[in-house]
Amino acid sequence: MTEVPVWIVLIATLIIVALSAVATYYSLALHKAQKRQKRQLAELETAAEEQRERVNNSIQIIAKTLLDDGVGLTEASLRIRVLLDSLQVEPAVKEEFVAFYQIAEQTNHIPILGEWKKLSRKEQFAFEKDMARVESEYRDFALDAAKRILGRNF
Repeated sequence: MTEVPVWIVLIATLIIVALSAVATYYSLALHKAQKRQKRQLAELETAAEEQRERVNNSIQIIAKTLLDDGVGLTEASLRIRVLLDSLQVEPAVKEEFVAFYQIAEQTNHIPILGEWKKLSRKEQFAFEKDMARVESEYRDFALDAAKRILGRNF
């Protein structure tokens, strides 16, 4: 049997040591990246939960204010619908609070904010009349929905 020269064994050993060092380096880098990713995911989940809580609190405030006659039915419905949609609630929840969706749908053509201010008094009156009709039609349903939404988290 022929003997392997020492220099070949040394080179092979150096190659193995170098490859082991590279593998260890990348293994540690991967571990750090996974820890960082887990931490970022946890931070995102915490932020999302805090945002959900803020939206849920807003829904509660609007519903309570509606029941206390502090906000109009149309405005409350528009806001609650947008907030529920931002939470991506289940269709069953949308169905349960359909009064808000119906009012919002039937009044979404009415200009708001700056566009409202640009309207003549006659145009505003016509829209107010339309809002009053819709609010009259859905008032009892919406007030019942506002009572049922209190204390709920979505």
